[in-house]
Amino acid sequence: MTSNESDSTVEGGESADGEDDAVRVWLVERTYGDDELNLVILVYATEDGHRYHRRERALTSFTGPARETKAGLSVSTDALGTIDDPATRERYAEEASRMADRHDPDDNV
Repeated sequence: MTSNESDSTVEGGESADGEDDAVRVWLVERTYGDDELNLVILVYATEDGHRYHRRERALTSFTGPARETKAGLSVSTDALGTIDDPATRERYAEEASRMADRHDPDDNV
């Protein structure tokens, strides 16, 4: 995987220059950091499994409605990394498709 940890979500699907460059990604993985920082790592991927978006949150930020975890996000293409490993790409594609079939993007999961 090529890492890209940008936290820029695109609202309305347009970039700052007005061009439509937003891509829909779906939650495919939620893990806990294995260090003392108490991080939760959220990984969203495209339905074809080729691109992903990663977010890190402090575990304490999950309290209250302000930090809900959405099933899907629209993110700028600049905020996406590529997935090189075929097994990871296949797993992410399956999970992203499953999430897209079962949830609306704004569903809390």
